Amino acid sequence: MKFQLEETKPPLPNGTEAAVADICSNPYLEHQAARESNARSYPRRIPIALRKASGIYVQDTDGRTYIDCLAGAGALALGHNHPVVVDAIQRALAEGLPMQTLDLTTPVKHQFMEALLASLPAEFSTHARIQFCGPSGADAVEAAVKLVKTFRRRRTMLSFHGGYHGMTNGALSLTGYLGPKEAVAGLMADVHFLPYPYEYRCPFGEGGDRSHRLSSAYIEHLLDDPNSGILSPAGMILEVIQGEGGVIPAPDPWLQEIRRITHERSIPLIVDEIQTGLGRTGVLYAFQQAGILPDVVVLSKAIGGGLPLSVVVYHESLDQWAPGAHAGTFRGNQLAMASGLATIRYVQEHRLDEHARVMGERLKAHLCEIQAVFESIGDVRGRGLMLGAEIVNPDAPPDARDCYPADPARALRIQTEALRRGLILELGGRSNSTVRFLPPLIVTAEQIDAIAEILTEAVRVTEREVLVSTGPAAP
Repeated sequence: MKFQLEETKPPLPNGTEAAVADICSNPYLEHQAARESNARSYPRRIPIALRKASGIYVQDTDGRTYIDCLAGAGALALGHNHPVVVDAIQRALAEGLPMQTLDLTTPVKHQFMEALLASLPAEFSTHARIQFCGPSGADAVEAAVKLVKTFRRRRTMLSFHGGYHGMTNGALSLTGYLGPKEAVAGLMADVHFLPYPYEYRCPFGEGGDRSHRLSSAYIEHLLDDPNSGILSPAGMILEVIQGEGGVIPAPDPWLQEIRRITHERSIPLIVDEIQTGLGRTGVLYAFQQAGILPDVVVLSKAIGGGLPLSVVVYHESLDQWAPGAHAGTFRGNQLAMASGLATIRYVQEHRLDEHARVMGERLKAHLCEIQAVFESIGDVRGRGLMLGAEIVNPDAPPDARDCYPADPARALRIQTEALRRGLILELGGRSNSTVRFLPPLIVTAEQIDAIAEILTEAVRVTEREVLVSTGPAAP
């Protein structure tokens, strides 16, 4: 099944609302708006109803075709309906494999565990245990927190500004994003947030190496200060690249320092690889680039081959919790293990981690070229096929480091114009002003060039409209 991008209509001269209305005039969307929860999110900015999909393409119910640069928030490592995934699911069904087994084992589960452990560094996997969790990555985060709290017999957790770990009560408590937290009382107590090395907008007002050096020095001082006000922690959780936080990669030296600091103080380090795991960042697991070994790795998204699956993989010394300490009806999702097994094998056999690195460099080069033309792209960052472009307002006063303020309205307009031209993008980061790129790992060089071409035109149209709306400066 192959799709051809249809010729797009010329852009509307109106604002974002008119452009969105032009896209979303669809009975499915009208029904969704009338009957689905107010908590729905993606359809508000990506108002399309999908009918079918193949590879990096999706087609809506009106026959329009789009390049999917969201890919299930990174879950579809091999894209939509990849033949090896479809075949794995069909074979599992044909062989009568039970769909759900709680935590009873099966040959498929055994093979999945072996393949997953073999994909991780041997120094880590040799002494690892696996806990299967509920379908979502957030449940695996909850399990990881319970694991380290049980082991350390302590309740304090350390997380980072800008971090995102899920929407369940405990995971949300560890998340930096304030929006969904404001209306929820009784979040998990004793969570303390630390400065993440966000070089473009350094929390210390610095840049370059000083940003991450100040962060790690501050954290070490805090942990050793007897009057810090923070009890000795049960664990620390972090993302090697903050995804929802704006595609912010942690420098390797900072990760190495954090690993040293936590190791010397016997603080279990949890690395959240839910979005980065299995090749996304140009290596199989993002922590490998820094040469560190965490105590706990949280995985979901890609490891299920597009179906719901999440696990916690951790050092055997932490395995101190009691039977039944973490459970869930759907932790035995056999179809997800079958599709996940096929995906893990395919990624490794075809070196899609290396392919992601090469394609990511190509896309990043395009983004830097666009940045050189348009001042509204303040920063381009990320690794592999996990990239972001932060959108700023170049007409506003810059800060002390000559960084312009974030411009979420302009970012939304760029997203909308890209969608009208056949490209699905997502926004994230502070103020939702970072345009994010998470295409399937199978994306080709020609498709990367097409993504960049559409983005260029979307930025160009947005800049032209901004210029028209603001008009010439007053004399």
